[in-house]
Amino acid sequence: MPDSILSLRDVTLALDGNAGRVEILHGISLDVTEGETLGLIGPSGSGKSSLLMLMGGLERATSGSITAAGHDLSAMGEDALARFRRNHMGVVFQSFHLIPTMTALENVATPLELAGRPEAFDRAEEELRAVGLGDRLDHYPAQLSGGEQQRVALARAAAPRPRILLADEPTGNLDGSTGEAIMDLLFGLRDRHGATLILVTHAADLAQRCDRIVRLVDGRIDSRLQAAQ
Repeated sequence: MPDSILSLRDVTLALDGNAGRVEILHGISLDVTEGETLGLIGPSGSGKSSLLMLMGGLERATSGSITAAGHDLSAMGEDALARFRRNHMGVVFQSFHLIPTMTALENVATPLELAGRPEAFDRAEEELRAVGLGDRLDHYPAQLSGGEQQRVALARAAAPRPRILLADEPTGNLDGSTGEAIMDLLFGLRDRHGATLILVTHAADLAQRCDRIVRLVDGRIDSRLQAAQ
């Protein structure tokens, strides 16, 4: 049986807001195996995106433990977490988070350069061509459509060859046909690099493409769905 690349044990998340303390996640325990594709589904406000942020070390759990690629995320400081994500994870958001003053090629190559990769621009060009943007290398984000910007974001996430790909509603800002093409590319990147893919989505057809589905309801894993699987 494949080893777990992500392991969560009794994880909770609570945040303090203007209305007081808000309990977001309650006692989440979950294992994700190496190479698995996991779909996180559930109604708005159920905690899907918060759970993904915890998995990526972009949010800190209030209690419990999270181990990713053999590293205890709760024991790391911010700098160590940033290095861990740079070396092991690729993250794709609903919003593209591209740097507007950089070309597509520069947006993909810059994180590689910061990581000290000598082949940064060659690798960036390779990934952009893999997502169909070989003729858009020198275009700025404002010169690209939404679908093209998301392709740049996919190339940027895949370029470091991460072991884990996290995607938070990556088609949420795109029309149906463009979103479907982006998902084909995302699953293609998973297949090409052998990464573990964890996908947050509201779209049932996208979730069905995953090896396993976890449904969240009110910050808890829906055990009925788990039993059905």
